[in-house]
Amino acid sequence: MSDTNNLAVDAKSFNEQVIDEFRANAGKVGGMFEGAAMVLITTTGAKSGRRVTSPLVYLPDGDRIVLIASNGGSDKHPAWYHNLVADPKLTVEIGTEQYEARAEVVTGAERDALYARMVEIMPGFGEYQAKTSRVIPVLAVYRAA
Repeated sequence: MSDTNNLAVDAKSFNEQVIDEFRANAGKVGGMFEGAAMVLITTTGAKSGRRVTSPLVYLPDGDRIVLIASNGGSDKHPAWYHNLVADPKLTVEIGTEQYEARAEVVTGAERDALYARMVEIMPGFGEYQAKTSRVIPVLAVYRAA
């Protein structure tokens, strides 16, 4: 197996462990995510059509939540971002609550202000932006009516 495949397997295994911990502890996760606002999003794969769950940190923002498609500062957008661009419907899990939602990409000054707020809470997001030349997308997620 190539190093790239090993990384993909490791990331999948890591995500599965975080998802299991999240669901077993009413949305609380330890380790590097200790104290962070965590969410599970389930999207529909843009290519596969399968439902895929991803653990993420989020920024609370009034009646919506904000997601940052940082992918750890990679030069590629995360798969969940591509999934939401293809189909903006998703399922959100926060704590023990689960609801249907829709996502939209935020741009311009609003994007910049939301990203800056996330950096204030979690400075690592500033490091992610510094690692890549891409503008890291910001998405607003709204509860479905």
